[in-house]
Amino acid sequence: MATFDQATAERMLRDVFAPWIQALDLSIESLSAEGAVLRMPFSERLCRDNGVICGQALMSLADTAMVFAVSSSGGAYRPMTTVDQTMHFLRPAAKIDVLADAKVVRLGRTMAFGSVTLTTVGDDRPVAIAQLAYALLPESK
Repeated sequence: MATFDQATAERMLRDVFAPWIQALDLSIESLSAEGAVLRMPFSERLCRDNGVICGQALMSLADTAMVFAVSSSGGAYRPMTTVDQTMHFLRPAAKIDVLADAKVVRLGRTMAFGSVTLTTVGDDRPVAIAQLAYALLPESK
């Protein structure tokens, strides 16, 4: 099995994702065989008119974190596409970094399933929870 380490993940963050995802300034906090934890630093650019981080940014964080979780669990990145994402927003996040704790529930040959819990730094109460499914694609030639 290949090794999916911090340096590989950081390279992937730069090389694989769209520029607007890169603009979220995400960082990889940890990687394991079970998943990954990513951090999204607070920025006023991510807020709605009331100072709360918008749902679109939180959904993007969850989706991106799960790509890292699947890659870490499988030992390497492979192309994948989101098939389904269900998100439940539980409380607002404002003026604080958000952590995405992504766990792989099942990693198959052609599909992967996982869950993500979003929290704010220093507070374990969930901001949102998500369930995600991915189609694992063949390597392009």
